Amino acid sequence: MPSSFVGELFGTMILVLLGNGVVANVVLNQTKGNSAGWIVITTGWAFAVMAGVFTAAALGSPGADLNPAVTIAVVVRGGYDVMTGLLHMVAQMIGAIIGATLVWVAYLPHWSVTKDPGAKLACFSTGPAIRNPASNVVTEIIGTFVLVFVIFAIFSANGATAGSPAAGVGPYLVAALVWGIGLSLGGPTGYAINPARDLGPRIAHAILPIAGKGDSDWSYSWVPVVGPLVGGVIAAVLAMALGM
Repeated sequence: MPSSFVGELFGTMILVLLGNGVVANVVLNQTKGNSAGWIVITTGWAFAVMAGVFTAAALGSPGADLNPAVTIAVVVRGGYDVMTGLLHMVAQMIGAIIGATLVWVAYLPHWSVTKDPGAKLACFSTGPAIRNPASNVVTEIIGTFVLVFVIFAIFSANGATAGSPAAGVGPYLVAALVWGIGLSLGGPTGYAINPARDLGPRIAHAILPIAGKGDSDWSYSWVPVVGPLVGGVIAAVLAMALGM
């Protein structure tokens, strides 16, 4: 097992804990951040990405994928072998489930005072503003393509002419990128752009004894898995074709 397994697990755990934590703060009743809005959610997710990347790197995963769509894109580009990629994805799923469970614990008194089961599910996984699976999956493909393609651009050797990031700056740039994706493309689907970030917490929602919860919307669950994986592969192929 690669040492990066631990980094991917804990990095994804922190990512989901802080990312879904900000959603819980905004949508659950009687929290300090109730109804704070989309800007707070997208900002919180950006900081969650930054914290997750630093954690993963510190614990042995310098690439800090934290996302099966990123992992599969790196594998397509030959960054590491398929088995390492699969282990990264397993670590990400475990970390996502743990992170979502910690969100439930952190906000324990607030589930029972929140009557809307949809708001509770939103603290774990994404859902569309307008349910149209074909359109929703295209949105996720586009959002994830931007994520992966621009990550490759940020760290491209060709970026030296534009000024490649100094050591330690990369996580801040990726966080800003995720913030921008949320602000620009997050409206239709809630910008999962990460299968583990959506599926892991959805599993946690299904098995945890959350007070007054509804169903876990499994009929939609394929969209934030398939869309990001397709978007990641397209980004990897195009980046290679363009010599990036």
